[in-house]
Amino acid sequence: IGLPVPPGFTITTEVCTAYYANGEAFPVGLTDQVAKGIAHIEGVTGKSFGDPANPLLVSVRSGARVSMPGMMDTVLNLGLNDKTVEGLSASSGDARFAWDSYRRFIQMYSDVVLGLDHHLVEDALEIAKEDNGFYADVEMGEEHWRALVAEYKSIVLQGLGREFPQDVNEQLWGAIRAVFDSWDSDRAKVYRRLNDIPGDWGTAVNVQ
Repeated sequence: IGLPVPPGFTITTEVCTAYYANGEAFPVGLTDQVAKGIAHIEGVTGKSFGDPANPLLVSVRSGARVSMPGMMDTVLNLGLNDKTVEGLSASSGDARFAWDSYRRFIQMYSDVVLGLDHHLVEDALEIAKEDNGFYADVEMGEEHWRALVAEYKSIVLQGLGREFPQDVNEQLWGAIRAVFDSWDSDRAKVYRRLNDIPGDWGTAVNVQ
């Protein structure tokens, strides 16, 4: 009907069911299928996943067969790292936008995938605004977001004992696993029980 829907692919609910049946392990062959899915998106968009000059960024979202608002996990801007953020900055012509997107990705990924206490990075943002005399995020410029990205990565290293992942495929598989895992989270279980949703339905993963 002419709507500009971004290209993507879906990892089906059957894979989620197999994931849990296999002791939270991905089924054989999924790696190659996901790689083909990414190649499909690259072909449509003309961008390349992990390319420093012309990076492809994706969202990784849940796709249960019934709506479960707020229950499942989502990761946006996946594919950003220290190199691709420069490519996004150049291609968009807006360095502030690129570095703000990168800090949002680190903030979201650290919480949803890595399990870092989200208050740690949220507090860092509030401190950065306070130190600069700002009241709103929109007052932050490129240099402020750059500094905050460095601070966020330092918080991840200190809090988890490892660097924030720079490999885009590691980022992708971490997000896919997090979406599957969120199907079995306490909040999702309660929601399903309250709404009579079968626990064996599973969720799909939409990469777009």
